[in-house]
Amino acid sequence: MDGSGAVTEFRAAQYVRMLTEHQQYSTHNQSNKIREYAEKRGIEIVRTYADDGKSGLSIGGRASLQRLIADVESGAADFNVILVYDVIRWWRFQDADESAYYEYICKRAGIQVAYCAEQFENDGSTVSTIVKGVKRAMAGEYSRELSVKVFTGQCRLIELGYRQGGPAGFGLRRVLIDERGNIKAELKRGEHKSLQTDRVILMPGPEEEVAWVNKMYRWLIEEDLSLREIAARLNDAGVTTDLNKPWTPSTVRTILTNEKYIGNNVYNRSSFKLKKMHVDNPPEMWVRKEGAFEGIVPLEFFLTAQEIITARSARVSDEELLEHLKRLYAEAGQMSGVLIDQAPDMPSSATYRNRFGSLARAYEMIGYCTDRDQERIALNNRLRALHPEIIARTEAAIAEVGGTVVRDPKTDLLTINNEMVISLVLSRCQPMGNGRLRWRIRFDPMRYQADVTLAVRLDPQNRGELDYYLLPRLDLPRQEIRLCNHTSIAFEAFRFEDLGFFYGMAARVGHSSEMGVSRPDRRNNRKERIINIVIL
Repeated sequence: MDGSGAVTEFRAAQYVRMLTEHQQYSTHNQSNKIREYAEKRGIEIVRTYADDGKSGLSIGGRASLQRLIADVESGAADFNVILVYDVIRWWRFQDADESAYYEYICKRAGIQVAYCAEQFENDGSTVSTIVKGVKRAMAGEYSRELSVKVFTGQCRLIELGYRQGGPAGFGLRRVLIDERGNIKAELKRGEHKSLQTDRVILMPGPEEEVAWVNKMYRWLIEEDLSLREIAARLNDAGVTTDLNKPWTPSTVRTILTNEKYIGNNVYNRSSFKLKKMHVDNPPEMWVRKEGAFEGIVPLEFFLTAQEIITARSARVSDEELLEHLKRLYAEAGQMSGVLIDQAPDMPSSATYRNRFGSLARAYEMIGYCTDRDQERIALNNRLRALHPEIIARTEAAIAEVGGTVVRDPKTDLLTINNEMVISLVLSRCQPMGNGRLRWRIRFDPMRYQADVTLAVRLDPQNRGELDYYLLPRLDLPRQEIRLCNHTSIAFEAFRFEDLGFFYGMAARVGHSSEMGVSRPDRRNNRKERIINIVIL
């Protein structure tokens, strides 16, 4: 009931999100627009969910949005409308279907999502559906373009000698300077610059820390101590890292190999673009500015240390590294990077990553499988068992309706009636960390040139068929389609509960054996068409 005594029909929760405190559309500005929208329509705002300083690329880290969705799904929501500033504030996923999925969750629970600053009403009409789809795609493309622009700008600032993110490290400090290069203040851990014109550089830290850094180099060069022995000396002396944690061979290695200790500014050693996957980039992709800062380690010390560390790694063969790993596995019964770094007389986990490409690859070479690996192996075996079963069932069903199937025993490619190329794909279910389900349907148009792809979507346990998609080649993307729990409108028209329609496509009406006349062989008039069985 509002102040006039009238009953308020709509109760709403508002959701606001801001990427950084510098954004044009702050949560305060969003709330003002949402309030205006609600007042005009007689909507009472009873709850607020706000995520400050959060990216819209994924739901991870957006605690308020996760709580909102949880309230909706559990039935705990005491509102029937969700008010959002615009489509971008709600989601900016790379996969537009993922954005639609969360809105569908709300719709299924009887809760409408309204975009207050958009020029359309989210009323389920054809126009609003099309506009939303376009805006979601535009939002994803905006993120991609913004990522390129930001990366280019960061590389330029690196080449100018400015620091771009990350802690300073033991023995160094982050310092804020103005546009004229004058020092303004030291930035503590967690603090950031507040003015666009300010920049951050590295400077030597306390003399005591600088002295300890140089001791590490001398212990390595003059006393030939191992990384583990250096870490033990530091811990015995009561020295902690910049994070107030004990030293490990891995943290010592960082001090002895990072070029920032000689004043070089290095960037793009690893990538995490669009929050998809961490990638370690090769040295030729690194962006470097030499002499950007005041170094705290003599150049000759640093170069000598690199030679020693490289030589130590080279002295140990692949076989010896794997033998060390096997012994540790036999003793501990499990494997992890932390376990490797803490074990005495063991090369560091970084050594295994550099030598074999990843720890997972090294584990595989000694026969160690994690629970996740074992689950994947079991799943692959189960899908391989489905392979001949689906081929046999397809051949039998097509033969039953009068069609012909020819299978190549080497490739398992099937030719139907010399007329139609169909690619049969098994799409496994991939449960996500947030409880959602995802299926990926991959294509290889350059190799198979199928007219239609028959995608068999497996159930959440990957033990049987869930439903089927008949996807014409002209409507397919170049590489893959990703589907979530609930199919987007764009693909619902291609979905079937069973294969009756597909088998009807292969049926022969009045075929040659019944008509008493021979059919012309169409192989010479057109390209051969095939069925390709692929397990994803």
